[in-house]
Amino acid sequence: MKNLLGESLIFSTLLKTIKEKGAAHILLLDPDKRDEESLEERVKSANNSGVDALLVGGSLMMDAGCEKRVKKIKSISKIPVILFPGGIGQLNSYYDAMLFMSVISGRNPHYLIGEQVLAAPIVKDLDIETIPVGYILIDGGAGSTVEFISGTRPLPMHRKDIIVAHALAGQYLGMKFIYLEAGSGAKEPVSTSIIKAVNKATKIPIIVGGGINTPSIAKSAVDAGASIVVTGTVIEKDPGLIKRFADAIHYKST
Repeated sequence: MKNLLGESLIFSTLLKTIKEKGAAHILLLDPDKRDEESLEERVKSANNSGVDALLVGGSLMMDAGCEKRVKKIKSISKIPVILFPGGIGQLNSYYDAMLFMSVISGRNPHYLIGEQVLAAPIVKDLDIETIPVGYILIDGGAGSTVEFISGTRPLPMHRKDIIVAHALAGQYLGMKFIYLEAGSGAKEPVSTSIIKAVNKATKIPIIVGGGINTPSIAKSAVDAGASIVVTGTVIEKDPGLIKRFADAIHYKST
């Protein structure tokens, strides 16, 4: 979606949020989880707790009812609903935008460019705003679904030089964000030293997700240079944490 000047609305909104609040908090919702009552509760909590956008998607989304649940999320949400894609089967008209991602940490051509080529004509027909993202999977100590589905190995946490090189490549390819991902349910989040190194080397905003299970970890990620922090699994266990995470991330608002 674009405004009259041809600017991408959701991307511009995210940049404005980062500028005004210091960083943005995005809540990841997985519509594969079939507890619709809980899903609705989390969307309503997000509306009232300072969350800046919803990231909807997962690596599987194998349930035929997913589109119906995305429609429900969109009908309740007062904040942007952004697709976190795992495949072209997840595309539908209910998203405000999508992360048009390439798994640049891997060497599987299908997730570097193949799936994107298949998706592109559908994205155009649906007129979904695209936000180019270089996705870097980092070993968080627990085998992630992304690792299994994409057939790619995560980059080792201790090799900052390799991670920085991938982030720079993403920037030079024209990505609008670099997404540093430790994987859902990671035993350890992306280290602050990695975030600092990528932030120092690159000039584009950094998204950080995976293993961020306390507000203090979220704040540490922002202090290290993250512009957007994504939380998900921990909120599924305790929706009451949403506002505490938002308050920790929005350091300019406190």
